[in-house]
Amino acid sequence: MGRVAEPITDHDTEGLDMASRPRSRRGDYRRLLWRALRVAVVLALIPAVLTFLYMPSFVHPVSTLMLKDLATFSGYDRRWVSIDDVAPVLANSVIMSEDGQFCSHHGVDLGELKGVVDDAMAGEITRGASTITMQTVKNLFLWSRPLGSVRKVVELPLAVYFDALMSKRRIMEIYLNIAEWGPGIYGIEAAARYHFGVSAKNLSRRQAALLAVALPNPITRDPGKPGPGLRRLAALIERRAARAGAYVGCLD
Repeated sequence: MGRVAEPITDHDTEGLDMASRPRSRRGDYRRLLWRALRVAVVLALIPAVLTFLYMPSFVHPVSTLMLKDLATFSGYDRRWVSIDDVAPVLANSVIMSEDGQFCSHHGVDLGELKGVVDDAMAGEITRGASTITMQTVKNLFLWSRPLGSVRKVVELPLAVYFDALMSKRRIMEIYLNIAEWGPGIYGIEAAARYHFGVSAKNLSRRQAALLAVALPNPITRDPGKPGPGLRRLAALIERRAARAGAYVGCLD
């Protein structure tokens, strides 16, 4: 007579379960990884596609902060204005205050970036190296805080890509229309009217300089009611803008 197979006991099935668990966990990890990669690809495609959509001058993009204000029912004031209807001294002042190499770099100022890296490696306090193009892509596609260092990693290639497709004049036009100039105040037209009661086209040299130096911190820096420190900065930028010359040639 043949040998009768022994019945499988609970102890045996426990061993089979233990053997299958590592493979099951590895499969779960792989599935999670693929899902994360798919999400990353989709998130990367969004700004890539939107950049093409934002190229025509009749398109008026909004910033992530503006979308947040809408989502929280805070509301905001933004009046899109063509760069042709902005006083040239305003754009000149912004360049001389925010990004002196705007017309010559390709989205990222490598010289300034190297200085920041060197300072960080030496354990010193780092200075800002954000270009107007970097600020534009941040405002359009990214977040402000937290995870600022992660944002910078994403911001750099986006700025290079954005600069490769957009003209400098269009980048400046978008930036001036999405920059924040106070709580719920976005864009140069709304800012000029809110702070000085004039249109962007009629800004004076001093008003333009005050608006430019308020950009790094528009919540605490009030160009309409400047303190002594802000007035000193504005006077410096006003002088620089008056002799900007080739620094602003890409806007002609």
